[in-house]
Amino acid sequence: MIILGIILILVGYLLPVPAFVATIGWILLVIGLILTVLGAVGRGVGGRKTYF
Repeated sequence: MIILGIILILVGYLLPVPAFVATIGWILLVIGLILTVLGAVGRGVGGRKTYF
């Protein structure tokens, strides 16, 4: 989820696509980071420890 967020952010800023692509990328990046932190402290969400 983190990698997909980074890719969407880059695509949103580098290519002439609608701005919501970068917005979705930022949202996915933040959610992925939150889930990764939760997994790192021992609280796996959805049975997974990381969401790379």
